[in-house]
Order: sequence, then C-alpha cells, then structure tokens
Amino acid sequence: MATGVKNYHFTERSRHDFELLITEISSALVRVSSEKVDSVIRESLQRILDFFQISRVILWQLEGPDSKRFVITHGAIRPGHGPKEIPYLTTDSFPWMTAQYLQGQETRYSQIDDLPEEAAVDKETLRSYSTKYSAMAIPLFDGDNVYGIFTLGITEELFWPEEWVARLRLVAHIFSSALIRKQTELIIQKTRKELERTKAQLEWENVYLRREMKELYSPAEIIYQSQVMAEVLTKAKQVAATNSSVLLVGETGTGKEMIASMIHDASSRSGRTVIRVNCGAIPAALVESEMFGREKGAYTGALSRQIGRFEMAHESTIFLDEITDLPLEVQGKLLRVLEEKQIERLGNPQPIDVNVRVIAATNENLEKAVQDGKFREDLYYRLNVFPIQIPPLRERREDIPMLVWFFVDRFSREFGKKVESIPKPIMDSLMQHPWPGNVRELRNTIERAMIVLNSTKLHVELPKVTASGNSSENVTLKEIETAHIRRVLEETSWKIRGKGGAAEILGMKPTTLETRMVKRGITRPIHKSNHSTAD
Repeated sequence: MATGVKNYHFTERSRHDFELLITEISSALVRVSSEKVDSVIRESLQRILDFFQISRVILWQLEGPDSKRFVITHGAIRPGHGPKEIPYLTTDSFPWMTAQYLQGQETRYSQIDDLPEEAAVDKETLRSYSTKYSAMAIPLFDGDNVYGIFTLGITEELFWPEEWVARLRLVAHIFSSALIRKQTELIIQKTRKELERTKAQLEWENVYLRREMKELYSPAEIIYQSQVMAEVLTKAKQVAATNSSVLLVGETGTGKEMIASMIHDASSRSGRTVIRVNCGAIPAALVESEMFGREKGAYTGALSRQIGRFEMAHESTIFLDEITDLPLEVQGKLLRVLEEKQIERLGNPQPIDVNVRVIAATNENLEKAVQDGKFREDLYYRLNVFPIQIPPLRERREDIPMLVWFFVDRFSREFGKKVESIPKPIMDSLMQHPWPGNVRELRNTIERAMIVLNSTKLHVELPKVTASGNSSENVTLKEIETAHIRRVLEETSWKIRGKGGAAEILGMKPTTLETRMVKRGITRPIHKSNHSTAD
C-alpha cells in the first residue's frame, strides 16, 4: 500500500456497529411495501455514507435488458465532497469498467493509477472529474444476469480492507433482493389489474351483448354488383389492416354498420367483440358515463361502478354511429382518447390506458356541422383520417334486384312461404323508386310484402316518398327522413314499441326513434272533437 493512503480497520466496536446497521437495513427492506422500497434504500445509502464518512454511495441499473449503459437510480452524496455527479456509466466513457461489471466482476482501486493499462480511457475519464479518487463496485445479480452495480467512492486515496468488502457484498445482496422483490410485486400488481380489468370487461361485454343483440349482417351478406359498392369494399379492405380511424359517411339505411363490421372482422382485432354505440340514442345526461364509465357515487343514482363503452372496447373496435349527436364537451374527451389513448371514469381523475380502434359514422355533412359550431374542428380532422362515402341506394340501382331476392329468400325461410317469381313491372318499379330510407327501407318494404303474401308471385306496395308527395331529389335528407318517420308512425297509428310498431318497421330501437322524433319536432297530432254546442 502506498504511503499516505488512508486505511480503515474494523475495531471490535465498529464491526459490531456496522453489522447492527446491516441487520437494521435488512429488516427495514424485508418489511417495507414495494411502493416504499426506493425511499428506504435511499435512507439506507445515507446511513452507510455517514457510517464510513466517505463521499458517495450509489446504486446503478442498466437502462434495459439489452443495454450496456448503467444509470443512477438511488444515491447518497456528501455535499461539497467529490467530483460532480456522473449520470451514467457507458462503454464510451468507461469501457473497461463497464465490461467488467457486465461480466459480473468487481472493481476496486485506492488511486486511479491502480487501474490496469487496458483501462486507459476509464482513467482519463476519472481524472477529468478529480485528481484523486478511490472507489469500489459490486455487481447486482438477478439470477445469473447482471442488472446493476453498488458503488462506494471517496475523493482521496483509500485502501479497501477485505473485511469491509465482504460485508458490503452482503449489503449489495440485500439491496438487490429488495429491488427484485419490488419489480416482481409491480409485475404482479400490473397483472392483477389487467386480470380485473379483463374480468370486468368480459362481464360488461356479456351484459352489452344481451342488451344490444339484434340481427346483424355478416360481411358475406353485403349484396352488390355495382362498381360504386365495389369501390367502397375495396377501401374498407385497405383500411382494415391498419389501426387508423375511419369515418363512414352516408344516408340513413345505407349500411354503414355493415361496413364497420366488415372492417373490424378483417382486422387484427377481430377476435374481440366490436362495441356499437348509437350516439343519438343515449340521453345527454348519461352520454359521458356511458362512453367513459363511472365510479360508485360519481353522481346521484350512481350506485355501482360501471366501465364505459371505450373501456369495454379495449383491444377491439368501437363503432360510433350518429357521431354528430355527441355533445361538444364529450367530443373534447373523445379527442383526448384518440390522441392520448386514455380515458377517465366519472368520479376518478386517474387516467386509464385504452387501445381502441374508432370507426365513426354520420349521415350529416360534417364540414357544415363544424361551420355551424355543432362539431369540433380538431375532432373532425382527427376522425377524417380515412373517409369512406357510402352511396345511397338510388345511386346503385343495379344492386336492387339482388337485394330484393336476398330479402325474399330470407323472409321465405322465416315465414315458411315460397316465392317463385317477381313480375317485371314490380321489379322495375322497385328499381325506379328513390328509396329515401335506402336498403333498410327496401328491406322493410319486402318484409311487409312477404307478410301479406298469398301466392307464389311477389306483389309490392311501394311506400310514399314524402307526406307532401315531393320527389326525394327536391328535398333535404332531413326532410326525407322526417317525412318517412311520420308516415310510418301514421301507418301504425303512432304505435312506437312492440310487434308491428314504428320502431320495428324502421329498424330502430324505440329509444332511438323517440330521440329522432324530438330532434325532428315530430309529435302526435291532437284531434279535435267533432261535437259542438249550440249557441
């Protein structure tokens, strides 16, 4: 040992005190929860620093499994002592030392010149921090793999006695065990949360399926021979392979939900249930909790926790129909989901990560809705990544014969009736009709014809286009829809629910129809009495 090198020897008293310190550190780290492991380690490092009166005691860990760069994760440094803090050890600045640690080898030196010749770069780096520096390092192991190092250093020459080193190896093992236990517990907690989330998702998904179950078309049942529909399906197949948002634009009844199902079924998310949301059918006061969930007690009447549709759609697809009916404040939260992939349940500010593919649909002009202040411009651009325009039935008339026969065959099986032919004048009239309600209206028309069928030839009574008799080409889409809803209501004597009710004929849920009626100002007329009193 060189003259003037500081040399610490354990006395019986100091040995006893240090071993007591080791026992206290070990006991504290065994009892502590994983959330407090880091703070207890820092306190323990400070106690070791104070005990030996050295300059620094530091724990380093590799940045990742394949990394060769050690970064400081815990440390205690005496104020005013030693060189400035070294933020990391890497093969660039400390190639020899880094190689030693990665191989599970310890290093220690009383002065920089004690390092071997092959550590020339390491020596140069150390001298740039201090003229004198003594240090030792003990690797931390997870099984056979090195993941960190435990280092002690002082800015003067110091001889490291073996009795120190033996006990400090024990300290390093104690710290390593605590860090590995913490990491294991965090993985277990994360796994438990994922299992709880999956369980809740499956439970609500089952509830959702029971509540929302209705007749849906499969992609194989998209009936067409027109070029315009072929182009639509080509676009749908192209975007299905991505996770991009899709905006489906088309009149009511054109089959937007079918196209959304096709995109989902052709995607990597097809193993999960697609979650469908009719934005116009949810009462305004409940939209946020339905979409993003709520905690118990979030508001009056919230008697239990409920996960929302977005959380239910985690790792799947959510189909947002009638997207323009979302309130503006909910549109802002939807934008956050798209940009940050996080939601917040009502009553809980803690963000929840969600991985959801969004397919939105509308029968309105979104650009005009933005101009009118009904729809957020930033949300419009975020949703309009891949727009698909679905043509109305009147622009694909060559598909009508195939659709008619498809519906005839379906209802023949359902009703136990047989149709052998459709007179040409009937088919011609079906092809010439404007069909403001599109495929949905055609389906309902064929269903009504099949219900009253009493021969093997199909005869169809075409629905009126509007209450005023105007052509659908001369009125707005809203006017067509309003008139169509009013006509069906009149035909059913304003019966909305139940078998043969307007909701069933229109292919809507009763709540959806009631919401549309309020928005379109459709009310049942009040009939005045025919009786009068004499003057």
